[in-house]
Formats: sequence, structure tokens, C-alpha cells
Amino acid sequence: MSDYKEFKGKQGLVRLFNALGYSRDGLAAAWKNEAAFREEVLLAIVAIPLAVFLGETGVDRALLIGSILLILIVEILNSGLEAIVDKASPEKHQLAKQAKDMGSAAVLLSLISAATVWACVLWP
Repeated sequence: MSDYKEFKGKQGLVRLFNALGYSRDGLAAAWKNEAAFREEVLLAIVAIPLAVFLGETGVDRALLIGSILLILIVEILNSGLEAIVDKASPEKHQLAKQAKDMGSAAVLLSLISAATVWACVLWP
């Protein structure tokens, strides 16, 4: 129980500062360990400036950029899910496969969603 209080007892700026550090660590781990995340970051590096240039309104730009950021978010969640499954069940198991497949499907759907948003916003 004391471990729980150690992590949950911080408040205010200390908590915010710690949260930023955890987020930095998570992004670094995704970059280091996940090739798909690195590829999607490269996509974002190209797509986000394009979104700013091609979007005619603030809403257009927000939709285009948000759809790309959603891909990165879902990829990080999928990677976290895979790490938990690997830790909990290192041997092959149907439920572990199912969980990983669903995470992969979520990434695929985020990619399809982004493509749809870009087509709808940019199609004349």
C-alpha cells in the first residue's frame, strides 16, 4: 500500500512535472522499441506540415493533424498492450493472440480513419 501512496501522493506542479517525465519516457520507449511507431512518426513529420499548408480553415487543419496524431496515440496504446501481454503470458496462448490482434486492428482502423479524413477534407 505504501508503494501506491508513493505514486499517488504527489500533487500540483510536482505531479505535473513527474507526469511529463513519464510521458517523455513512454515516447522514448516507443521510438526505441517499435519500428511501426518510428515509421508513423516519419509520416507525421511529412503530413503535419502538409496539413498546415493544405488545410483551408482551422477546422480542416485540426482534422488533418488530429487524424495523424490519433495514429500515433493508438500505436502507443497497442505497443503498451503488447508489452503487458508479453509480460503476463510469454507462452503462446489464444487470448494473448486475440489481444494483440485487436490492438493491431485498432492501429489499422486509425490509419483508415486518417486516410478517410484526408480524402474528405482535400477532395474537391
